Amino acid sequence: MGHLILVRHGEPGLKPEERLAGWVDISLSRKGIEEALQCAAELEKFELDLAFASNLVRTQETLFLILSGQKKTGVVVHESTGKKGNPGKTDWYSYPEKLGKKLIPIYFTPYLNERYYGKLQGRKKQKMEEKYGAEKLASWRWNFQPGPPEGESLKVVYERAVPYFKEKILPAVKAGKNVLICAHQGSLRALVKYIEEISDEDIKEVKFSTGELAIYRYSEGKLIRENAEMSSEIKRNL
Repeated sequence: MGHLILVRHGEPGLKPEERLAGWVDISLSRKGIEEALQCAAELEKFELDLAFASNLVRTQETLFLILSGQKKTGVVVHESTGKKGNPGKTDWYSYPEKLGKKLIPIYFTPYLNERYYGKLQGRKKQKMEEKYGAEKLASWRWNFQPGPPEGESLKVVYERAVPYFKEKILPAVKAGKNVLICAHQGSLRALVKYIEEISDEDIKEVKFSTGELAIYRYSEGKLIRENAEMSSEIKRNL
């Protein structure tokens, strides 16, 4: 019986309540490190088999801190780059049986990156509210579409993250592996939308705090939410 664990990275130095980070690559703040260590403590009961993170350092730092709580070392698996929306072919793939109990394969991929915020990238939220209006900014951030000027909508993030999830991640969960995904507000919301079959309208109510976990158990062809705040059982046969 495999588990799928989703976690949003810890707070970055570019505080998410102040700025729209997007693809700005910045390390964790002190609070973010503490949040990642708290995640590690909450996941002690799980023996992780493999893990995925985005190409941005805040997810990678969070992932390594979680693995340190399990006294494991991550071994990066390098993949070739495919066309947008189509995961690249894996050049080398190995499960922990070949690596040893203390080593775990990890994948860094742009398909799990935060949304690209375009003209809003790295800008202060207050300034953007003053320029575009609070309602318009909230619509760009939380609705399925459209996205911000010259940036990605959640729909675009969904179209790159979900194919990767279905091809590279879900098969491992089905095979009984415990899989950790460390990603961002946008990419995690996209995955939850797919997993829980959330409508385009209702997805605006789904939000992840920094360091927040969503834990699913795969059983009888379904993913069942164990720390239920969203749907408790997934109807989709995966």
